[in-house]
Amino acid sequence: MEIRSHSESVRAMFTRIAGRYDLMNTQMTGGRHHAWRRYAATTAATAPAGPILDLATGTADLAIALQAASPGRKVVGADFSLGMLTEAQRKLAGRSMRRIPLVAADALALPFANKAFACVTFAFLLRNLGDLPTGLREMRRVTRPGGLVIALEIIRPDIPGWDALFAVYFRRVVPLIGALIAGDRQAYTYLPKSVDRYLSPRALARLMTDLGYRDVTYRRYGLGAIALHVGRVPRSDV
Repeated sequence: MEIRSHSESVRAMFTRIAGRYDLMNTQMTGGRHHAWRRYAATTAATAPAGPILDLATGTADLAIALQAASPGRKVVGADFSLGMLTEAQRKLAGRSMRRIPLVAADALALPFANKAFACVTFAFLLRNLGDLPTGLREMRRVTRPGGLVIALEIIRPDIPGWDALFAVYFRRVVPLIGALIAGDRQAYTYLPKSVDRYLSPRALARLMTDLGYRDVTYRRYGLGAIALHVGRVPRSDV
Protein backbone atom coordinates (compact mmCIF):
# COMPACT_ATOMS: atom_id res chain seq x y z
CA MET A 1 0.00 0.00 0.00
CA GLU A 2 2.84 2.43 0.82
CA ILE A 3 4.48 1.92 -2.60
CA ARG A 4 1.12 2.33 -4.35
CA SER A 5 0.39 5.51 -2.40
CA HIS A 6 3.81 6.93 -3.29
CA SER A 7 3.30 6.09 -6.97
CA GLU A 8 -0.12 7.74 -7.08
CA SER A 9 1.24 10.85 -5.36
CA VAL A 10 4.12 11.15 -7.84
CA ARG A 11 1.80 10.49 -10.79
CA ALA A 12 -0.58 13.24 -9.66
CA MET A 13 2.32 15.65 -9.17
CA PHE A 14 3.72 15.13 -12.66
CA THR A 15 0.27 15.43 -14.18
CA ARG A 16 -0.17 18.81 -12.42
CA ILE A 17 3.09 20.24 -13.73
CA ALA A 18 3.04 18.67 -17.22
CA GLY A 19 2.11 21.89 -19.01
CA ARG A 20 5.07 23.77 -17.52
CA TYR A 21 7.52 20.89 -17.30
CA ASP A 22 9.68 21.89 -20.28
CA LEU A 23 9.87 25.53 -19.23
CA MET A 24 10.84 24.57 -15.67
CA ASN A 25 13.56 22.20 -16.88
CA THR A 26 15.03 24.97 -19.01
CA GLN A 27 14.88 27.51 -16.21
CA MET A 28 16.39 25.18 -13.60
CA THR A 29 19.28 23.95 -15.78
CA GLY A 30 19.93 26.94 -18.01
CA GLY A 31 18.91 24.75 -20.95
CA ARG A 32 21.61 22.18 -20.25
CA HIS A 33 19.11 19.33 -19.81
CA HIS A 34 18.97 18.96 -23.61
CA ALA A 35 22.73 18.32 -23.76
CA TRP A 36 22.52 15.73 -20.97
CA ARG A 37 19.79 13.90 -22.86
CA ARG A 38 21.93 13.96 -26.00
CA TYR A 39 24.75 12.30 -24.04
CA ALA A 40 22.34 9.53 -23.03
CA ALA A 41 21.06 9.18 -26.60
CA THR A 42 24.58 8.96 -28.02
CA THR A 43 25.35 6.19 -25.52
CA ALA A 44 22.15 4.35 -26.46
CA ALA A 45 23.27 4.38 -30.09
CA THR A 46 26.07 1.97 -29.10
CA ALA A 47 23.58 -0.69 -27.97
CA PRO A 48 23.02 -3.81 -30.12
CA ALA A 49 20.55 -3.50 -32.98
CA GLY A 50 16.92 -3.33 -31.92
CA PRO A 51 14.23 -1.04 -30.53
CA ILE A 52 14.75 1.40 -27.66
CA LEU A 53 12.36 2.04 -24.78
CA ASP A 54 12.43 5.49 -23.18
CA LEU A 55 10.86 5.14 -19.74
CA ALA A 56 9.41 8.15 -17.92
CA THR A 57 9.54 9.84 -21.30
CA GLY A 58 7.73 12.91 -19.96
CA THR A 59 7.32 15.35 -22.83
CA ALA A 60 9.45 13.10 -25.08
CA ASP A 61 12.67 15.16 -25.14
CA LEU A 62 14.87 12.10 -24.62
CA ALA A 63 12.82 10.02 -27.08
CA ILE A 64 13.37 12.71 -29.72
CA ALA A 65 17.11 12.77 -28.97
CA LEU A 66 17.20 8.97 -29.23
CA GLN A 67 15.58 9.02 -32.64
CA ALA A 68 18.03 11.67 -33.83
CA ALA A 69 21.03 9.65 -32.57
CA SER A 70 19.71 6.31 -33.89
CA PRO A 71 17.54 7.17 -36.93
CA GLY A 72 17.18 3.57 -38.05
CA ARG A 73 15.75 2.28 -34.75
CA LYS A 74 12.23 2.17 -33.42
CA VAL A 75 11.88 4.32 -30.29
CA VAL A 76 8.97 3.81 -27.87
CA GLY A 77 8.12 6.36 -25.18
CA ALA A 78 6.40 5.27 -21.96
CA ASP A 79 5.17 7.22 -18.95
CA PHE A 80 2.68 6.64 -16.13
CA SER A 81 1.38 10.23 -16.24
CA LEU A 82 -1.32 10.76 -18.85
CA GLY A 83 -0.75 14.49 -18.53
CA MET A 84 2.88 14.06 -19.59
CA LEU A 85 1.89 11.76 -22.45
CA THR A 86 -0.60 14.37 -23.67
CA GLU A 87 2.14 17.01 -23.75
CA ALA A 88 4.48 14.56 -25.50
CA GLN A 89 1.86 13.85 -28.15
CA ARG A 90 1.43 17.55 -28.83
CA LYS A 91 5.17 18.01 -29.22
CA LEU A 92 5.59 15.02 -31.51
CA ALA A 93 2.62 16.03 -33.67
CA GLY A 94 4.43 19.20 -34.65
CA ARG A 95 7.57 17.42 -35.88
CA SER A 96 8.30 15.81 -39.22
CA MET A 97 9.90 12.66 -37.91
CA ARG A 98 9.36 8.94 -37.71
CA ARG A 99 6.46 8.14 -35.43
CA ILE A 100 7.34 7.50 -31.78
CA PRO A 101 4.62 5.35 -30.16
CA LEU A 102 3.61 6.51 -26.68
CA VAL A 103 2.46 4.01 -24.06
CA ALA A 104 0.99 4.46 -20.58
CA ALA A 105 3.19 2.29 -18.36
CA ASP A 106 4.31 1.97 -14.75
CA ALA A 107 8.07 1.35 -14.42
CA LEU A 108 7.39 -1.12 -11.58
CA ALA A 109 5.19 -3.35 -13.77
CA LEU A 110 6.05 -2.81 -17.41
CA PRO A 111 3.50 -4.01 -20.00
CA PHE A 112 6.18 -5.41 -22.33
CA ALA A 113 7.41 -8.90 -23.07
CA ASN A 114 10.69 -10.25 -21.77
CA LYS A 115 13.70 -9.14 -23.87
CA ALA A 116 11.58 -6.80 -25.99
CA PHE A 117 14.17 -4.02 -26.30
CA ALA A 118 17.84 -3.66 -27.14
CA CYS A 119 18.12 -0.66 -24.86
CA VAL A 120 16.11 0.99 -22.07
CA THR A 121 16.74 4.64 -21.22
CA PHE A 122 15.24 7.02 -18.69
CA ALA A 123 15.90 10.54 -17.45
CA PHE A 124 15.14 11.63 -13.90
CA LEU A 125 13.11 8.53 -13.06
CA LEU A 126 14.87 6.43 -10.43
CA ARG A 127 14.62 8.82 -7.46
CA ASN A 128 10.82 8.85 -7.98
CA LEU A 129 10.37 5.07 -7.77
CA GLY A 130 8.69 3.66 -4.69
CA ASP A 131 10.73 0.45 -5.07
CA LEU A 132 14.06 0.99 -6.81
CA PRO A 133 15.21 -2.67 -6.98
CA THR A 134 11.87 -3.73 -8.51
CA GLY A 135 12.14 -1.01 -11.14
CA LEU A 136 15.68 -2.01 -12.08
CA ARG A 137 14.65 -5.67 -12.29
CA GLU A 138 11.79 -4.76 -14.63
CA MET A 139 14.15 -2.80 -16.86
CA ARG A 140 16.51 -5.76 -17.01
CA ARG A 141 13.61 -8.11 -17.75
CA VAL A 142 12.53 -6.22 -20.87
CA THR A 143 16.10 -5.74 -22.16
CA ARG A 144 17.71 -8.28 -24.46
CA PRO A 145 20.92 -10.12 -23.47
CA GLY A 146 23.81 -7.84 -24.30
CA GLY A 147 21.52 -4.80 -24.30
CA LEU A 148 21.98 -1.59 -22.31
CA VAL A 149 20.07 0.11 -19.51
CA ILE A 150 20.93 3.81 -19.31
CA ALA A 151 19.97 6.08 -16.41
CA LEU A 152 20.27 9.88 -16.35
CA GLU A 153 19.65 11.37 -12.91
CA ILE A 154 20.14 14.43 -10.70
CA ILE A 155 22.50 13.78 -7.79
CA ARG A 156 24.24 15.69 -5.01
CA PRO A 157 27.56 17.06 -6.33
CA ASP A 158 30.73 16.23 -4.43
CA ILE A 159 32.82 19.30 -5.32
CA PRO A 160 33.75 21.20 -2.12
CA GLY A 161 31.95 24.52 -1.98
CA TRP A 162 29.77 23.82 -4.99
CA ASP A 163 27.85 21.14 -3.10
CA ALA A 164 26.75 23.73 -0.51
CA LEU A 165 25.74 26.26 -3.19
CA PHE A 166 23.86 23.53 -5.04
CA ALA A 167 21.97 22.63 -1.86
CA VAL A 168 20.94 26.26 -1.30
CA TYR A 169 19.84 26.64 -4.92
CA PHE A 170 17.90 23.39 -4.99
CA ARG A 171 16.24 23.71 -1.59
CA ARG A 172 15.40 27.41 -1.63
CA VAL A 173 15.53 28.84 -5.15
CA VAL A 174 13.99 25.95 -7.12
CA PRO A 175 10.77 25.84 -5.04
CA LEU A 176 10.41 29.60 -5.58
CA ILE A 177 10.85 29.21 -9.34
CA GLY A 178 8.33 26.36 -9.25
CA ALA A 179 5.79 28.57 -7.49
CA LEU A 180 6.28 31.44 -9.95
CA ILE A 181 6.47 29.50 -13.23
CA ALA A 182 4.64 26.22 -12.64
CA GLY A 183 2.30 27.49 -9.93
CA ASP A 184 3.28 24.47 -7.84
CA ARG A 185 5.74 25.09 -5.03
CA GLN A 186 4.97 21.69 -3.50
CA ALA A 187 6.17 19.77 -6.57
CA TYR A 188 9.47 21.64 -6.67
CA THR A 189 9.95 21.24 -2.94
CA TYR A 190 9.62 17.48 -3.47
CA LEU A 191 12.37 17.60 -6.12
CA PRO A 192 15.29 18.54 -3.82
CA LYS A 193 14.02 16.18 -1.13
CA SER A 194 13.99 13.31 -3.62
CA VAL A 195 17.58 14.11 -4.61
CA ASP A 196 18.67 14.18 -0.95
CA ARG A 197 17.22 10.66 -0.48
CA TYR A 198 18.73 9.29 -3.67
CA LEU A 199 21.72 6.94 -3.79
CA SER A 200 25.22 8.15 -4.53
CA PRO A 201 26.47 7.24 -8.03
CA ARG A 202 28.76 4.57 -6.54
CA ALA A 203 25.91 3.07 -4.48
CA LEU A 204 23.63 2.92 -7.53
CA ALA A 205 26.35 1.24 -9.59
CA ARG A 206 26.79 -1.32 -6.79
CA LEU A 207 23.02 -1.94 -6.62
CA MET A 208 22.83 -2.46 -10.38
CA THR A 209 25.69 -4.95 -10.18
CA ASP A 210 24.01 -6.76 -7.28
CA LEU A 211 20.85 -7.04 -9.41
CA GLY A 212 22.73 -8.79 -12.20
CA TYR A 213 23.85 -5.95 -14.47
CA ARG A 214 27.37 -6.16 -15.83
CA ASP A 215 30.03 -3.63 -16.85
CA VAL A 216 28.25 -0.90 -14.87
CA THR A 217 29.85 2.52 -15.33
CA TYR A 218 28.86 6.10 -14.64
CA ARG A 219 29.96 9.60 -15.58
CA ARG A 220 29.16 12.94 -13.98
CA TYR A 221 28.04 16.08 -15.81
CA GLY A 222 26.76 19.49 -14.79
CA LEU A 223 29.58 20.17 -12.31
CA GLY A 224 28.86 16.80 -10.73
CA ALA A 225 25.10 17.33 -10.30
CA ILE A 226 24.09 14.88 -13.06
CA ALA A 227 25.08 11.21 -13.35
CA LEU A 228 24.77 8.96 -16.38
CA HIS A 229 24.84 5.26 -15.44
CA VAL A 230 25.16 2.49 -18.01
CA GLY A 231 24.67 -1.20 -17.28
CA ARG A 232 24.67 -4.16 -19.62
CA VAL A 233 22.31 -7.12 -19.38
CA PRO A 234 24.52 -10.24 -19.40
CA ARG A 235 24.45 -12.43 -22.48
CA SER A 236 23.74 -15.35 -20.18
CA ASP A 237 20.17 -13.98 -19.79
CA VAL A 238 18.66 -16.32 -22.37
